Amino acid sequence: MKSIVVPILGLAGLTTAQVSAVSGSGSGTQSPQVVTLSATRSYSDYLPEITLPSGFQGSVIASMQPLPSGNSSLSNTTISASNSSTISSSRTSSQEPVTNIGGLTRTATATSSTRAAPPRPVNTQPCNNYVEFCSRKYSNITEVCAHNSPFTRANNAARNQVYSVTQQLNDGIRMLQGQAHMANGTLYYCHTSCDLLNEGTVEDYLREVTAWVETHPFDVVTILFGNYDWAAKDSEGNALVTAVDFDAPVRSSGLIDYVYQPPKTVMGVDDWPVLGQMILQQKRVVTFIDYGFDTGKVPYMLWEFYNMWETPFSPTDLNFPCTRGRPDGISDDQAKNMMYIANHNLNAEIAIGSMSILVPNTALINQTNAVTGDGSLGKMSNDCARTLPFSCLYGLY
Repeated sequence: MKSIVVPILGLAGLTTAQVSAVSGSGSGTQSPQVVTLSATRSYSDYLPEITLPSGFQGSVIASMQPLPSGNSSLSNTTISASNSSTISSSRTSSQEPVTNIGGLTRTATATSSTRAAPPRPVNTQPCNNYVEFCSRKYSNITEVCAHNSPFTRANNAARNQVYSVTQQLNDGIRMLQGQAHMANGTLYYCHTSCDLLNEGTVEDYLREVTAWVETHPFDVVTILFGNYDWAAKDSEGNALVTAVDFDAPVRSSGLIDYVYQPPKTVMGVDDWPVLGQMILQQKRVVTFIDYGFDTGKVPYMLWEFYNMWETPFSPTDLNFPCTRGRPDGISDDQAKNMMYIANHNLNAEIAIGSMSILVPNTALINQTNAVTGDGSLGKMSNDCARTLPFSCLYGLY
């Protein structure tokens, strides 16, 4: 396995038993330590238990069409049904295939103003830095991912990362996850509470991601949106915050131009395209949401738990067991056909009055982010690939 030491805090992962390479390496200074206090209370996070029906099946979903120039409203999205495994496109037969990689001029969806062509590519190594990945399916590649990527504020106990999302991507991170909160009609990236740590709007964060994607046309990036307000309901029992609310910042940030449209709601490991195909089409940002999915209105944003399972969430066990956490109800055969996230972001449980909270255990960061040794990221990757009867270890965040 190639180096997987990354200069960020709190990692978790998706991996493939057949894959030995993990993209991304780097080095960084150790952050200030967090004192780990003992507590007898059990910790409960905001995430509900998920149980999938036995033998759940996916369906063909609508194909995403571009919005009219200057209009970012979801209600004006043109959606057409697709009955094939290929992605429908608004391009006519007289137009040339997408073969020009990098340096493209595009019209911003939020402002109707034409943006200048992005700078020339800063990377020259195709397919997430590994040429051999060009012919490998998206579902058959191990990627290092950043858990709670937006939370980087220094001297805040709720931060998970040291470096900005741009630096994370420069260092090899290829999956980004963050917890979003709705406040006054706007989505913000906040950790547990916006009073505790508010890193700004989801749109601003995605603008920074888009800027990186534009200058790295040979890379495929995955984003997992965390919907903190999944349980909020209106007076009629309808969910107040869903994928529809995340669609607006995806479009207004310009990221929508690069978003990959899956052909089905449930993508098995063999359904995904190879990285080379995604890069040639410049549809190389894959999006998931943990709760509140709506593929009828936002067809490109897949539900996480139809497409991947996770090892135990918010782990405090330095052994990082390779067991299934969420969702419940799937058989071994179903799990073999799904990607999975190996959560490797070690937490410390702290009692504050009547509350019990988890904070990133930065005191052990050099150990948990190491390539070898007890509790290391490298050891978990190797152990999971060796002990689990599943075909897909996909990435680490």
